[in-house]
Amino acid sequence: MATYEIAWKASALRELRRLDRQVVPRVVKAVESLSRNPFPAGVRKLQGAEGTYRIRVGDHRIVYEVYQRVLLIEVIRVRRRKDVSR
Repeated sequence: MATYEIAWKASALRELRRLDRQVVPRVVKAVESLSRNPFPAGVRKLQGAEGTYRIRVGDHRIVYEVYQRVLLIEVIRVRRRKDVSR
């Protein structure tokens, strides 16, 4: 299986910097694991958006898009569960 490249939107990086310091390594590890398997157990496809998914890391959600033709994963959002839909 091919390895996907990971790209972070600038807004997602800002959200990552605002997270609690104890959560950041877990989020980064989860995103890095997406390069090997973009559809891990527990992944949810978001309705109304083609190729957009979310995974859960504790109380946080990582929203990302998968571009299968170019083997790219773009991280769109990293937020707490209660704030992710805003």
